[in-house]
Amino acid sequence: MRVPLALASAATLLLLTGCSGSDDKPDAPTREPAAAAVAPVPTAAPAGRVVPVGRAVTALVSDPGTGQLAALDGATVLLIDPATGAVRTVALPAPGASLALGAPGEVLVAAPQRIVRVQVAAAAVSEIPVEGDVRSVLNGTDGTVLAGTADGRVRTLAADGAVLRTVTGLVSADVLARTPDHLAVLDRHQSSITEIDPGAADLGLAQRAGDGATMMIADHFGRVLVTDSDDNELLVYSTGPLLLRQRFPVGSSPYALAYDQRSETVWVTCTQSNEVVGFDLGTGIPVEVGRYPAVRQPNSVTVDERTGDLFVGSATGDGVQRIPAEQRKRGQ
Repeated sequence: MRVPLALASAATLLLLTGCSGSDDKPDAPTREPAAAAVAPVPTAAPAGRVVPVGRAVTALVSDPGTGQLAALDGATVLLIDPATGAVRTVALPAPGASLALGAPGEVLVAAPQRIVRVQVAAAAVSEIPVEGDVRSVLNGTDGTVLAGTADGRVRTLAADGAVLRTVTGLVSADVLARTPDHLAVLDRHQSSITEIDPGAADLGLAQRAGDGATMMIADHFGRVLVTDSDDNELLVYSTGPLLLRQRFPVGSSPYALAYDQRSETVWVTCTQSNEVVGFDLGTGIPVEVGRYPAVRQPNSVTVDERTGDLFVGSATGDGVQRIPAEQRKRGQ
């Protein structure tokens, strides 16, 4: 097992200089983006209960106000009531790449040339026009919305789509995550994460994130958590400045991530073994606190902030799995 890395010298730190309005790309090696490993046929029944939805779920979020789930399948968003299993279908104007929570009661969808707003209660759709192929989206703290595009731009947009700021210099802006003072951007083509000061027009510090970084989230401690699917690792960074703090072997191609604030647990899906695994990060080295058989091809995971219930989505159409918090406490 590798020990935690707490010094900047333990990893290469880069200062990137992509400037607002520049078309320059970083002078850095690139690779084909890593992806979730193809899952085998499951050998164990999924833990908890599975809601059949008849769709391949590629992204999943839980609305903290209502507990409703939003699941992405191409040009469709499914709105799922976990209590009843009822599913509402919302057609999108274009296929979505990712989901994020927006304003209360709203889900944001990253799509080519636009961000789609989905109102959960009404199942209504509206659009924010964006230049470029939007791959990632994040709700701003001041009424703005942030969009990361396939050509490496991060745009800050007003509610009407007006561009307030553009940061360039990445190859692709595939995942966005916010810590209290910074924005982190995952670039899958470089397998790197980069820090951006929300008020700045340039990129900040960047670090290599293994050899095949795929997903990233931030927790309420200001840490950035990254799955390296090719190296089978979970990477944990502090921000301001960006430093690699923990590097832990997970195995089985870790992919999707969710954080449960109630139990201070990060949940990671493992697509090669059709599992979801929980780790406590409080000791300095991740400690496994739970491992459950999941639906086939578990490419998405989310947590209901109200209850702590865990949800896992199947990208092969095998449904959305619910593992209640009480069941996890009992060790079942």
